[in-house]
Amino acid sequence: MKDKISKQDAIFYSHKMAQLSKALWKAIEKDWQEWIKPFKLNINEHHILWIAYHLRGATISEISRYGVMHVSTAFNFSKKLEERGLLQFSKRENDKRNTYIELTSKGTDLLEDTLNEYDPNNNSVLRGVLPMTEMYGKLPEFQDLSALIKEIYGDEYMEILERSLENIEDDDNISDKTTRIEAYKEQSKSS
Repeated sequence: MKDKISKQDAIFYSHKMAQLSKALWKAIEKDWQEWIKPFKLNINEHHILWIAYHLRGATISEISRYGVMHVSTAFNFSKKLEERGLLQFSKRENDKRNTYIELTSKGTDLLEDTLNEYDPNNNSVLRGVLPMTEMYGKLPEFQDLSALIKEIYGDEYMEILERSLENIEDDDNISDKTTRIEAYKEQSKSS
């Protein structure tokens, strides 16, 4: 690598990537927390529900890998979701080593309600790309970022990402219909 890039250029690039990524993540995190707050979920819990929904049953290791979280984080938050009746744990006949998690019908309903309650107007990153969308006629693409993530996390990670994106495109349960958000808000007030 020394022949290809100087140490100063490497530090410059790493610093810029770190600063931009952190700033972007803070905006995403704030928007995400505000979106799911009425449903009494945190980001890790929502992410676990979302991954389990798209994988239609996943191991804790898969949740950890695709959720980019430590295995203990995936397990502990999954247990909390199980206690709320949103996930169920099981073993497979042909695989007694791994613990699998699947959404319960209550978990599926909750996740779909969160997706239906999503308001693009309350997303600062989406609002931030609107000037580029107006200029180019479409949302910015992620080719460079996708190539970078593929190098870091591998083909399997990108395949799961693509599958989840296809599921979102094909999901008839995501609509502009009203949700049970008022019921979730009432639950939040009473607890």
